[in-house]
Amino acid sequence: MNKKDLRLLYEYNRWANARILEAVSALNAGQFNQDLASSHRSVRDTLVHIMSGEWIWLRRWHGQSPKSMFDPADFASLAALRARWVEVEREQMDFVHGVTEVSLKKVVAYENLQGETWRYPLKHMMEHLVNHSTYHRGQVTTMLRQLGAEPVATDFLIFLDMHGGFKE
Repeated sequence: MNKKDLRLLYEYNRWANARILEAVSALNAGQFNQDLASSHRSVRDTLVHIMSGEWIWLRRWHGQSPKSMFDPADFASLAALRARWVEVEREQMDFVHGVTEVSLKKVVAYENLQGETWRYPLKHMMEHLVNHSTYHRGQVTTMLRQLGAEPVATDFLIFLDMHGGFKE
């Protein structure tokens, strides 16, 4: 993966996050927080997990190893979550636009939440983050269906079609 492809992938990730947040905005507070017995209890908790993942990986790329994820209880509403997410995405996109072909190959070490040390090339970490977010957006889609709300498509190819199609 080169920096051009990575930038496109992160533009897709931002687009997909925005679409899922827009779909979630149709929920009332009870639905947003309803325990749906998923891996992350509610729509809110799953969204906070996605945002936390994006934040924690960004910190790792900057040489830090946070000891915890965001607490869903700190985000009482979708508006509060969106406000924080805007900050995370702004910093994330600044980082993405600063990567070079050389920096993508650099091996980055970090300590995970269990205190274990891991090392990967930056490009693989960055690919992982988008994959992680995609996985959990799929969970939110299922939760929206469980709540009787309308999910949205967030497929990469739909993103390409909506943004001018395939370009060589």
